[in-house]
Amino acid sequence: MSAPTVTRFAPSPNGSLHLGHAYAAIAAHDRAARDGGRFLLRIEDIDGARSRPELADEFREDLHWLGLTFEEVPPQSTRIERYREAAQNLRAMGLIYPCRCTRAEVAAAATLQGPDGPIYPGTCLRNPPLGSPDPVWRLDVEQAAELAGPLTWFDELRGPQSARPAMLGDVVIWRRDAPASYHLAATLDDAEDGVTVVTRGADLFAATHIHRLLQFLLGLPEPRWHHHPLLTGPDGCKLAKRRHAPSLADRRRAGEDGTALAAALRATRFDSGISLHEGLDLLP
Repeated sequence: MSAPTVTRFAPSPNGSLHLGHAYAAIAAHDRAARDGGRFLLRIEDIDGARSRPELADEFREDLHWLGLTFEEVPPQSTRIERYREAAQNLRAMGLIYPCRCTRAEVAAAATLQGPDGPIYPGTCLRNPPLGSPDPVWRLDVEQAAELAGPLTWFDELRGPQSARPAMLGDVVIWRRDAPASYHLAATLDDAEDGVTVVTRGADLFAATHIHRLLQFLLGLPEPRWHHHPLLTGPDGCKLAKRRHAPSLADRRRAGEDGTALAAALRATRFDSGISLHEGLDLLP
């Protein structure tokens, strides 16, 4: 008998949810419901001072308003030691190294562009920053990929994929301003929560090449992935908190019918100016 389908919605409490989040939550909820599985809510609350604890309650209300039922799992802030242990294991394997470079220095020195922007040119791998305070730690992708050998992963909308982590370069694993990078934390969280289908926006498609590599290195199970299209605004950009996309909470407080909104999103009926985009060419 196959394992039950488990999906998750994992918002960060650094701003209110908007229509793009609603679409993502519904995609995850309905993917689990299709198989009689479980839909989880995980609060990704390790974004330093930008995390606002009160927003977690708002998120729960928003999901209930949309008519979604969910099980809540422990937030990221309870998992710090697990992240630290994994980073220490990677360090013991000689697969991560300290880096002192700022984002501006990386941008200035990079000669290649990846899906997430400038690819780190390996400055601190070649010249280790001796005694540098509070470095970030980067994954030596070339060495890690050589150790892993060929890896594959499966996306439910785009089929089988060959893992190509080098396209993102030596990504950050441990940050200065938060305990762990998205790559490390999300990979560990999904394994710990028993997620079998990782549903998320297509803007994170490329990140999966790194996550598949980390799963191998850390001995974690391999889920399937479902990278759904994104909602974009009139400017053609992905709906985002930083672009002040209208919040679900404001719509809820104004008396709008959340279940009707969810039905419209499922039927791909959107507000004026909102459209659906595959997202592989959009920046996060």
